Amino acid sequence: MSAPLPPGLPDGPAAGPTELPVPDTVDVRTGPEVAHELLSVLPLLGEWHGEGQAAGTGGDHRFGQWVRFAHDGRDFLSYESRTWRLSEDGQVAGPDTRESGFWRPRGEDEVELLVSSPAGLVEIYVGTARTTTSWELVSDVLARTPDHPDVSRATRLYGIVDGALMYAVDRAAADQPLRPTMSARLERIR
Repeated sequence: MSAPLPPGLPDGPAAGPTELPVPDTVDVRTGPEVAHELLSVLPLLGEWHGEGQAAGTGGDHRFGQWVRFAHDGRDFLSYESRTWRLSEDGQVAGPDTRESGFWRPRGEDEVELLVSSPAGLVEIYVGTARTTTSWELVSDVLARTPDHPDVSRATRLYGIVDGALMYAVDRAAADQPLRPTMSARLERIR
């Protein structure tokens, strides 16, 4: 079951600002030609929507999520993610985590992910495209603002399974072991 979409999410074929002369696109059939370097991350291209589970200092909670991977013809994907808390009965209970960044393929099976959050965390990951539908990333650099909880390392695992985008994010503080932070199953909506 998919989480309800809250108001204010992008709409339209490119879901980008129409006043810009070079919009991003989420569809390989429209917009600029896709750069050859993007082949290892091309299956991510598009918009995804679904539900997940998050662990935090305030306890575990369900969330709905919208994710967008787009390109503008260059050798990277832009990445945007918005989540919202869900109540026990699946209703939207308010905004949650938000991220934006870039997926940068490097070589045949290497990939970098740069991601930032308004909560005060900037993460740089390096990893591999295991196949054209699986990506395993390990933190290389983590920077946080003084009020963000301590994070010393993190991993992200993404995969497309039976047409759904599934992922898991694990994080650790100081000498602690990695712990699940969030995971979700998202269906392609565009």
